Amino acid sequence: MARGYNQNNLQPVRSKSEARTRGKTGGKKSGEARRRKKELREHLEALLDGRNGDMTTAEALTMALVEKGLAGDVRAFEVIRDTLGQNPKQVVETEVSGGLELIWQK
Repeated sequence: MARGYNQNNLQPVRSKSEARTRGKTGGKKSGEARRRKKELREHLEALLDGRNGDMTTAEALTMALVEKGLAGDVRAFEVIRDTLGQNPKQVVETEVSGGLELIWQK
């Protein structure tokens, strides 16, 4: 839901052409946002692949994160744990109980 969402600010659509125009405008804005995000992601990936001395930037960032975790930074530890897929919340949510049997057929 968009920021600043307020039920009182919603304007009802008065005709099909107005709905079409709003949809077209929203689609264009959505495409622009996706392109901006893609460009940012590509720039970040290029920077992370770049060399910083004898290791890549990504390796240097990983090393810094591990060092912060070893120094006692709990948030750094949580980021490392979650990145490795060992988040306890995710493990609990994926457990199935009650004798449910799933059979996959191709």
